Amino acid sequence: MEYPSKLIEEAVNEISKLPGIGKKTALRLALHLLKSKESDTEQLSEALIKLRKETRYCGTCHVISHTTDCTCRTIKTDTSLICVVEDTPDVMAIQNTGQYNGMFHVLGGVISPIDGIGPDELKIESLVQRIQNAPEEIKEIVLALSPTMEGDTTAFYITKKLKDFNLKITTIARGIPIGGELEYADEVTLGRSIMTRSVYSAD
Repeated sequence: MEYPSKLIEEAVNEISKLPGIGKKTALRLALHLLKSKESDTEQLSEALIKLRKETRYCGTCHVISHTTDCTCRTIKTDTSLICVVEDTPDVMAIQNTGQYNGMFHVLGGVISPIDGIGPDELKIESLVQRIQNAPEEIKEIVLALSPTMEGDTTAFYITKKLKDFNLKITTIARGIPIGGELEYADEVTLGRSIMTRSVYSAD
């Protein structure tokens, strides 16, 4: 693809590094910014720089925060529950369901030898430390990891690490989504749905 100027080409190259954005979309965005008010582009730049420099992570649960102090504990939080997730977007997704009121622990990824990510690159030891610091308070660990080979490997590793604690370790249910057609479900998902079937009540 040929560009009208080197500046546009450089902008396109940088924008296209974002996930889900190809060269054509990046070019459209670059041209949009070029046509926008200079102040709008400056505000966007300042917001991104501020995002990168001032964002902090909770020192306990590792969720994106304004402070390094733990933001998990609120008046309505059930401190006996810790939901273990891969990253902050998973926290937001679970919170948006309105069905969970416990604490969280963000791992920062999953074990993936192909990508060079081992247990030491994740926040697994800090999870163990949290439980050691409050052995009487924390009663259940909910493993809310993606149903992939990497997610299952991570869940298995964490379960082994926590086996000496007096904890209930659970995983989120896996099955057919609401509105899904059985014929289009893969065998693994359908099989798990059958194995984890629940009692049906007409009440």
